[in-house]
Order: sequence, then C-alpha cells, then structure tokens
Amino acid sequence: MHDDRVKIRKVEVLSDDWYLLKKTTFDYRRGDGSWQTLTRETYDRGNGATILLYNRERRSVILIRQFRFPTFGNGHDGFLIETAAGLLDHASPEQRIRAEVEEETGYSVSEVRKVFEAFMSPGSVTEKLYFFVAEYAPDARIGDGGGLQAEGEDIQVLELTLERAMQMVASGEIADGKTIMLLQYAQLHLLPAATGVN
Repeated sequence: MHDDRVKIRKVEVLSDDWYLLKKTTFDYRRGDGSWQTLTRETYDRGNGATILLYNRERRSVILIRQFRFPTFGNGHDGFLIETAAGLLDHASPEQRIRAEVEEETGYSVSEVRKVFEAFMSPGSVTEKLYFFVAEYAPDARIGDGGGLQAEGEDIQVLELTLERAMQMVASGEIADGKTIMLLQYAQLHLLPAATGVN
C-alpha cells in the first residue's frame, strides 16, 4: 500500500439512494515528489460476482438477456446478453454466486471455481468483481430462472454454443465486459478448439 502518497482532505456524500455516490478531495504525491490536490467522484455499490456455466459435451454456455437502463441511455437498445451476476450483499462470493445463478438461470450448481477477480471500472466505481466458472448438466435446471421481480429483473435464459457466443462477441451482439472476459477464458481454458492431427 502507498498510504503515504494519499491524504484525504474532505469527503462529501452526493447521493445515498440506490447506492452511494461520494465526492472526495485529496492530496496526491506524484512520482517526482510534488503534491497535487485532486477531486474524484466514486460510486460504491459493493462488490459482486459473476459466473459462466459451461457444458463440455455440448460445448455450450448459459447466458442471460436482461434490460440495463444505463446502456439504453448510451445509445444501446438496453438488452444486454451477460453471464449471471449479482452483488455480494455481505455473503461470500462463492455463496452469493450459487444463489444468484439459480435465481437468474434456474440451474443448480454444486461446485463453483473462482478463476480471477478484477476492478471493472476503476476510474469511478469501487466494485471488485469475482469471476467464477462451473460445469452444468442439462438436467440440473431445477427452475425457470428469470431473476426476482421485486428487484426489477425480467431475465431470459439462453443456451448457446461457445462458437456462437464468440461470433456474437465479434458482431457486437454481446457487448458486456465481464461476459466477454469469461467467454475468452472458456475458449482458452475450458473448451479449447480441437486440434486434430492429419
């Protein structure tokens, strides 16, 4: 940690409605030793977890489609194709993602494996996201999924081949960062293309 390079001067709460938006003024010691006063706004929504369900035999993945208003406000139709995800809400990443994947996709998974963690928008959002993968069996779908209506979720569940999903990344049909990261991980490590010898 470089605590000696940052001195907090003032923290103001700008909004505490959906999540917490703060404005912080701080002194930052630059690499040349000089000090600079900066102001940044940070949005704190807590940490989250996301998961890619995959099936080796089918070479398939489970994704979801749901409406995301911020993307709608930025020229997209708002309906993003994503991996199942959710905020931790004081649970461990493993506990939360097991519950979230069942709520959103209807699939029950017993074993989840964390593959990495990342800050997704570190210029303004404090959230750290934990990335998981899990193998699914077609008969492990114990519900319809769809998310929780009380949370405004209206989720469609998609089963796609990895090849089709990667085509959708290339065409822009899949434009969600966390999903692209997990699909690329699957292509490299979970479901690599077969290399036959002639």
